[in-house]
Amino acid sequence: MTQTSEPAGAAASATVAEVMLRMVCALFVAACVGLFAGQTLAQSADGPVQTDGQIEVGAEAVRDGEILSRIRNLLAEIDGYNGVTVSVSEGVVRVTGQVIDNAAQERLTQIINRVTGVVAIENETEISGTLEERLAPAWERIASRTRNLLANVPIFLVAMTAFLVVAAGGWVLISKIGIWSRLAPNAFIADVYRAVARVLFVLVGLVLALDILNATALIGAVLGAAGVVGLALGFAVRDTVENFIASILLSLRQPFRPNDFVDIGGDQGTVARLTSRATILISPEGNHIRIPNATVFKGRIVNFTRDPRRRFGFDLGVDADADLASALSTAVTALEAQPFVLKEPEVGAWISEVGDSNVILTFTGWVDQTDVNFAKARGEAIRATKIALETAGFGLPEPIYRVRLDGGAAPAVPEGPPAPPTRAQKTAPTELPVAADPSRAEPEIAEAAEREREGLDGGENLLDDQQKAE
Repeated sequence: MTQTSEPAGAAASATVAEVMLRMVCALFVAACVGLFAGQTLAQSADGPVQTDGQIEVGAEAVRDGEILSRIRNLLAEIDGYNGVTVSVSEGVVRVTGQVIDNAAQERLTQIINRVTGVVAIENETEISGTLEERLAPAWERIASRTRNLLANVPIFLVAMTAFLVVAAGGWVLISKIGIWSRLAPNAFIADVYRAVARVLFVLVGLVLALDILNATALIGAVLGAAGVVGLALGFAVRDTVENFIASILLSLRQPFRPNDFVDIGGDQGTVARLTSRATILISPEGNHIRIPNATVFKGRIVNFTRDPRRRFGFDLGVDADADLASALSTAVTALEAQPFVLKEPEVGAWISEVGDSNVILTFTGWVDQTDVNFAKARGEAIRATKIALETAGFGLPEPIYRVRLDGGAAPAVPEGPPAPPTRAQKTAPTELPVAADPSRAEPEIAEAAEREREGLDGGENLLDDQQKAE
């Protein structure tokens, strides 16, 4: 005789699954039993419901027949109590049968309790388990609301027509009139004014429609809900809203204009345009720099183009034993001779530092940025000053270091001032290369800024060339 057996693992899995299934079934049955038992115990524990009035005796007591007749007449006029049986004995009312739900059961007790002469109430009704009976009131409510809706369709259409007329009419009117461009300092603020006016017309149309529907009480609820939703959206898009508000303020203040060379939080470049989200700069290297407007509004802005006059400065070192007054006079004369250096304010020169092997001289001068390139002008000023000092016999020494080699003595350092420059060293070029000419502007950055303003996305720009910058 051959016996077969399942693998031990499969048998164990089947046993565990069966045990878990039984436990779930047992818990479900226990919960159901506990629920129904709790309801039954609650009903039995409550006992008869006592009335609030005094118990009358003798001739003043209301007869049971009168109480029974009064209760039956009341229940006959109220829907949902057709299956209820009422009996009265010595003022105690006993109610049996079925009702639709718990609310109907409680309402039955309240109705009977208000009948004069009732001493106590024993509500022994049960909740009906018939699905048809429980759905019938719901269907009746739906049908009643549908009839009410159909009856209100004409007034609803009138209210909707009034809303559309006011909202659409206001939208078209606002789009046609050109007063916004005269009230606003630039096109962006004019668009903001238009948007606010359109929203006001929409709100007026909504209030008018609700007034026609006699539902003005909903306005408070709608505004409250809109406020909560707006608050939630404000937190969700806080950065976007902050940048938008900053763009409005920047477009009103105009701290810079197109093609201004600015420094915003360490980022330097030529202003291309101001959008509703960011300020776009073109760096001297030709790169696009996009800075959020909130950062621009709260940050430190240096506008180098606001005043066409701009000062440059540089340092040069001369020998420690040189005639410093003569060196300063020679350098100032060379700077004043440059055609791009302004006469007013005058050229500045002073001794700024005494170094280890030389004396540092500082020179400053002013140029008109509308006529020359600032960087090239500064470079040409440095070149001219250096050549003038060297031609006059002033040496521009480099730092001297002594190097001691292991196993040998340090090389001797010649004493005395350095040898005067040779004739070849004194000879300076008379013409500048084209690339170094300070009078030649660099149109590449201006052209890049112009292309950015034209843009491929409509060229949104909140800056106005005609508006005065602050």
